[in-house]
Amino acid sequence: MKILLVEDEPGIVSVISRGLTETGMEVSVAADGRTGLEMVLKYDFDLVILDIMLPEMNGIQVCREIRKRNNSIAILMLTALSSTENVVTGLDSGADDYQVKPFKFAELEARIRTLVRRSKSDSTPKTLISIADLELDTTAKTAKRNGKLIALTATEYRLLEFFAQNKNKVLSRIQLLENVWDINVNMGTNVVDVYVNYLRKKVDNGFPVKLIHTVFGMGYVLKEEGPE
Repeated sequence: MKILLVEDEPGIVSVISRGLTETGMEVSVAADGRTGLEMVLKYDFDLVILDIMLPEMNGIQVCREIRKRNNSIAILMLTALSSTENVVTGLDSGADDYQVKPFKFAELEARIRTLVRRSKSDSTPKTLISIADLELDTTAKTAKRNGKLIALTATEYRLLEFFAQNKNKVLSRIQLLENVWDINVNMGTNVVDVYVNYLRKKVDNGFPVKLIHTVFGMGYVLKEEGPE
């Protein structure tokens, strides 16, 4: 189980990280809200433990930004503010549950396991994936933009679907080669760049909002807004 802990108090970070690691969980840490948001968008986590009072961006802001892009990841809010108003604000921002400080570690662990179980049981295979006006039907293996069917080869479709399944995440060329093409493909080939160019011509040409972006030195990303 992969956990992202977004917390700026070293003592709390130490207690939670050590405790969760001892139970077999993999814990990553961000010390401010902006870094935490960036990590959620770049990497896969099963759950985010999110403090409300954070530098750069507070937990409520981070939670709202996560939910704009990812509805499936479980979010547990940590708060020293236990009033009903504050709890409701946290849940309304998209959190699945909250834990008031101070807390017993066993209670926190139980909440985490419950949230992850619920998240996994609620997730069902998607037949439709949408981003902006682009829609993929993963059953029919078709793609449309603004309601118009896009003619794709089998390889172009596989590449576009992998992008769509990982929308808003930067994908390296090696990740794309391993997941879209044969694992034994020559890693020195420029096949990824060639096919990304094919997709751009079919998916983005003629539309004011571009969806396929290059992140220099890292790879490519499918998202509605331009790269940071």
